[in-house]
Amino acid sequence: MNQNPADAYYLPAGEGRYRPTAHTGGAWNTAEQHFSPLGGLIVHAIDEHCADRGLVPSRIGFDILGRLPLEEYEIRVRTVRPGRTIELVEAEARSGGRTAVRARAWLLAPGDTAAVAGGAAGALPDPEELKPRPLGSLWPGGYIASLDVRPVGTAEPGRATVWLSSDLPLVQGRTAGPLASFVALIDTANGIAVREAPTEWMFPNVDLTVHLHRQPRGRWVGLDTEVVFGPTGQGLTSTVLHDRDGEVGRAQQILTVRPLTSD
Repeated sequence: MNQNPADAYYLPAGEGRYRPTAHTGGAWNTAEQHFSPLGGLIVHAIDEHCADRGLVPSRIGFDILGRLPLEEYEIRVRTVRPGRTIELVEAEARSGGRTAVRARAWLLAPGDTAAVAGGAAGALPDPEELKPRPLGSLWPGGYIASLDVRPVGTAEPGRATVWLSSDLPLVQGRTAGPLASFVALIDTANGIAVREAPTEWMFPNVDLTVHLHRQPRGRWVGLDTEVVFGPTGQGLTSTVLHDRDGEVGRAQQILTVRPLTSD
């Protein structure tokens, strides 16, 4: 059976170019993109650029340089610092003649360190045994509506743990790698442990930084998240990242916090 072309986050539009579908619609503004799937798309482009080099992404930092329109994007990737065991690559997502997102990724050579591995958090409760609880009552947008959300316990202001997955492919007709599919859900962390109602306060993130001590596996992304608001308009969302085997790394997002004013 042929897949509906809209049943993906992006449609291929030529070499390095992609068109977002309604499934990327944002939570703060449904006429713009949510950053989560775009972050995954950038990692997909990095994966293709670095294919067959034998290195694995271990740190990916995204700077969100402005609004993310629901328009065609071109993803450009270049190697900044080549190496056999350590490499730095840079990616840009461009739309409408401007750079919307800039990312840098450190790739490291894998090796056998099982004898000294330790310190990671244990596995979260299995998502298949938890009940779904959609986020649509709190957040609008096509991206949020696309998610299968399984809370772990009861959320508190500024503190929550959830499992996320999505049945939608990142790019229609193409297979994204496990890391790109994993990263495509991470930016959701800022919306699962809200400290204040998003109808009264804005707290969008201007970046996302992901550190990984191992590569994730499987379709489920576990977010064990804490949100802090400072007293001068800044906030920080910090997340321990999980797959079903346990912790895989950490993510952080800097927030700009401001009240919503009514006209």
